[in-house]
Amino acid sequence: MAKLPLFSPIYGIRPAKGLAQEIIAPPYDVLDSEEAREMAKGRPNSFLHVSKAEIDLPPGTDVHDESVYMKAAENFQKMLDQGLLIREAKACFYVYRLQMGAHIQTGLMVGACVDDYDANRIRKHEFTRPVKEDDRVNQIKYVKAQTGPGIIAYKQIPEIDAVIKRTVKNAPEFSATGAGGVIHTLWVINDDADIRAISAASEGQKTVYIADGHHRSAAASRVKKMMVAERGAAHKGDEPYNVYLAAAFPVNEMKIWDYNRVVKDLNGLTPERFLAKIKDSFEVVEVNGQAKPAARREFGLYLGGKWYLMKPTVKTPAKEEDPVKALDVSVLSDLVLDRVLGIKDLRKSDRVDFVGGIRGLGELEKRVNSGEMAAAFALFATTLDELISVADDNQVMPPKSTWFEPKLADGLVSNPLL
Repeated sequence: MAKLPLFSPIYGIRPAKGLAQEIIAPPYDVLDSEEAREMAKGRPNSFLHVSKAEIDLPPGTDVHDESVYMKAAENFQKMLDQGLLIREAKACFYVYRLQMGAHIQTGLMVGACVDDYDANRIRKHEFTRPVKEDDRVNQIKYVKAQTGPGIIAYKQIPEIDAVIKRTVKNAPEFSATGAGGVIHTLWVINDDADIRAISAASEGQKTVYIADGHHRSAAASRVKKMMVAERGAAHKGDEPYNVYLAAAFPVNEMKIWDYNRVVKDLNGLTPERFLAKIKDSFEVVEVNGQAKPAARREFGLYLGGKWYLMKPTVKTPAKEEDPVKALDVSVLSDLVLDRVLGIKDLRKSDRVDFVGGIRGLGELEKRVNSGEMAAAFALFATTLDELISVADDNQVMPPKSTWFEPKLADGLVSNPLL
């Protein structure tokens, strides 16, 4: 049984001609049930009826109830039966472009080899949570397709670049505007020579990296094991369930935003005492306007209606010593959240919350000014080089270290199990 290449073409299921705008939906995990219900109003063909199927069940239905997965499967099959979604006649790759304002990134929609994920050739940098993994496993199992892509980052591959550049000269299959005004454009790659070139070039890569979608990846691995056990002697090794749906982008085109922190209290300290304790480890300077960090090891602090810029005055770990402890998010956690505020575990503490940089520093001010939070910390964005260093060291990042924008969309390409 020959091993599949790192990237394989897939029998993609995608919107029929002219329907992408009706079908496109935000990723399932960026909306709660009520937001999804509101967004789907008057949009019977929205993919939210598959990815957030609880919107078609009574309000208050547990999102992990079996009825939700059954409804998702029913709605997905109905979209196929009605011709809203079509399945490719042959396995293809896709060029996938995201445009958010002036930022453009162009990559491929691929089937990423599950065996390579299991062997850590597709490298991870986050822990997964069992409840979220189980949810994705059930969604895939009932719908009989992977309906939301993960994101893979790869170091530039000239042979793949060449196919992409050639493909985007042609008219796209569709272009649709998703949440936040992001434009999603898709081209189909069905030329046999191009397909072979992409697979061969991917197989030459030693490692690639999960940027986002750790739960989707882990769930696909579990589903493959289930399918192999279920099919027994009928398993051949080249079925669609042997890969998982991923949008793969070259690292130089991707953008990580800052992921900021807000805290509910000062651990019993007055603002003055809190500032004094921080000054044991940082130079703290009040600034006019917002204190947006411009480089690593700069931190903004919003406290009592004022912004301060903080820079460590103590030695901090170098990347070569420990790529996780060297992250700015780790430095802030060690020197401030843990040492001063007593917040030991970011995964479990209800005293800290996280704000994606796409919302701007104004959101931090709002959370503090409202009285909901006591202070806010603005960080310099984690870089892809740092992410790669952590993954290559087989470590994991602290929670909420990276915020990728633009987000992908659901419903544009799905990968069937068979």
